[in-house]
Amino acid sequence: MRSPLNISVDELAQEALTTQHKLAAGLKTLPEVEDVHYGATAKQEVWRDGKVVLYRFIGEKPATAKVPLLIVYALVNRPYMVDLQEDRSLVKGLLALGEDVYVLDWGYPDRSDRFLELGDYIQRYIDGAVDYLREQFDRDAINVLGICQGGAFSLCHAALNPDKIKNLITMVTPVDFHTPDNMLSHWTREMDVDLFVQAMGNVPADMMNACYLMLKPFRLNLQKYVGLVDLLDDRKGIEDFLRMEKWIFDSPDLAGEAFRQFITQFYQRNGFVNGGIEIDGEAVHLAEVTMPVLNIFAEQDHLVPPDASRALARLVGTDDYTELSFKGGHIGIYVSSRAQREVPSAIHQWLAERAR
Repeated sequence: MRSPLNISVDELAQEALTTQHKLAAGLKTLPEVEDVHYGATAKQEVWRDGKVVLYRFIGEKPATAKVPLLIVYALVNRPYMVDLQEDRSLVKGLLALGEDVYVLDWGYPDRSDRFLELGDYIQRYIDGAVDYLREQFDRDAINVLGICQGGAFSLCHAALNPDKIKNLITMVTPVDFHTPDNMLSHWTREMDVDLFVQAMGNVPADMMNACYLMLKPFRLNLQKYVGLVDLLDDRKGIEDFLRMEKWIFDSPDLAGEAFRQFITQFYQRNGFVNGGIEIDGEAVHLAEVTMPVLNIFAEQDHLVPPDASRALARLVGTDDYTELSFKGGHIGIYVSSRAQREVPSAIHQWLAERAR
């Protein structure tokens, strides 16, 4: 006999028995799990401007690349996603291939940062880190990898300072903010962001996290925790799950003025496509991005739909434009097993071909 859900009584009983065994195993496994830690790779601070720190990752062997690679992450989450754990680390993969890898850590803004502008993040912090690396390596230009919102910032910086960037890599980076499948854009286009920031000051991290979770409410608020039952007899699986949860909810507040400018110029005006982005009074035109560009996006990305990234091809001013897509979502593109095999090697090969 089968139920309306096409599940037989025997199958249902077996499922109940399996779940019972998993729950019983959890009573033994969960007490053994200690606080999880992130970061697979040693790093050292090499430059600082206030709360913003530039770190150099230290590989197991000396780097062979002659040009450093600076990773610029988004403001809304912590950058250790690129070096989450031993077997899920974009950084570790790049170091193993000989790249010399650095990352900007934005820190945690507080009320004293309420009036930081996009110009501070792009023309002060990113540009300051770029200038430091140019000086240290005695290079006119360095390589930059911008991720998500950090990719949008990197595009702005490259357009305003094209002589300082040798090769630019954008990863899951929004460019066209008005694609039909961009749910975040639909939510923010009619938002009174001036009133919002006036009322809130800095934007609370918990509020931002709630917005992201509601993009897929069933999957992100219920299904993944139901799925946790399947891991209760697997200590490593539980630790991996908790490490990801720790990253998701370890989010900084956002500086109010920078948030207001980003929502207005990017999400509401779609400034990369329509024009109208100004950083410290200078207009940003992607036609000024004349260095080689590698644009990487995820095929199942719900935060930055593929078409939002593909738009870069028709806007940049370089003839050396490469586009790569990888199966996976916005986070999976740096932490999945497939990503560990494919993404670091693709980046390294592309840079090696332009190492002259």
